[in-house]
Amino acid sequence: METKITDNNTEILLEEKKNNRLLSLDFFRGLTMFLLIAEFSHLFIYLTAPELNGTFIYSIGKQFHHMSWEGMHFWDLIQPFFMFIVGVAMPLSFANRMKKGTTYNELLKHAVKRSLLLLFLGWALYCIDPGKIVFRFQNVLAQLSVTYMLAFLVMRKKTAVQIAFSVLLILISEAAYRFFPVEGFNHAFINGENFGSWLNIQISGAENNSSWAIFNAIPTTAHTIWGVLAGQLLMSKKTDKRKIQILVIAGVIGLVIGFGLSGITPIIKRIATSTFVFASGGWTFLALALCYWIIDIKKYQKGVWIFAVVGLNPLFIYLFAHVGGADLIQKIVLPFSNALFGWTGELVTPIILSMIVLFFLWYITYWMFKKKIFVRI
Repeated sequence: METKITDNNTEILLEEKKNNRLLSLDFFRGLTMFLLIAEFSHLFIYLTAPELNGTFIYSIGKQFHHMSWEGMHFWDLIQPFFMFIVGVAMPLSFANRMKKGTTYNELLKHAVKRSLLLLFLGWALYCIDPGKIVFRFQNVLAQLSVTYMLAFLVMRKKTAVQIAFSVLLILISEAAYRFFPVEGFNHAFINGENFGSWLNIQISGAENNSSWAIFNAIPTTAHTIWGVLAGQLLMSKKTDKRKIQILVIAGVIGLVIGFGLSGITPIIKRIATSTFVFASGGWTFLALALCYWIIDIKKYQKGVWIFAVVGLNPLFIYLFAHVGGADLIQKIVLPFSNALFGWTGELVTPIILSMIVLFFLWYITYWMFKKKIFVRI
């Protein structure tokens, strides 16, 4: 299919990403990662400052914070987006490897190594702040290590089998929360009194217990499996119109199930309830459909590279921002920012600083793109 080039950077990007890669997928991944690193710039904290309460900015800012328990904000979709995107990329990536002669056993070894490395990195991030060994696995990298491996193991199965397996994992999670027999942890959807809290304590210890459940990796494996199915769909010979139809139908089904059953099982991201998985999964399908339709079908590609370059080094920029890169940039920029923008006031000044930090985080990915530096595992 001929690709229309709309600007210099998009041209370079398309040249770099010829091997069955979708520009819409790079954009979707990049936008998701951009939002993730924006959190480390503290921008979203300032958008919900008490002084802004009651304003439109405050209302928007709240959407960039997790729900305290029941319900769903936009920010609760970011991790499902990322896990789904990883799934979409899997069949495309492995197809390219197999074209080059890689065997299935070699792919399996690669998947196992990658999964273990993701688990290690996810766990290691929790050991940085306390400066000691702690066993926590709730962040996106640790959770992804599980979802990635399980999705890989069923990736070559028929579509119906993959769907059935994903639903089975969701039902197992639902049953675990509803019928867990341990006294004090048998209240399915009450914070701190559910199966997820009990498992956190068994693995991490009572002092490291969190409302975020380690067990979330099991039900949210559905997001990565559904991403694999979406990737296989986009690789298929179906017409673009049919691909969009299937993605939209899948998205609507997810939303109907998730929100339709929320009166029975509440939507709670922190313990990845079944309704949350379905509802957030529905939004991921619709988001991919929108990106694919606009960028790869309608060819509106001008400026797409701005976010796509972030998506080319997602692991690096996430780790860099997480381990103190964003704070380091902030310390360097702070005196200059205060000197130039201090007159704007106690609220606007830190917002400007956060935006500058975010720009520099983005610029690092742009520089790496220009130098053709791509950090992968």
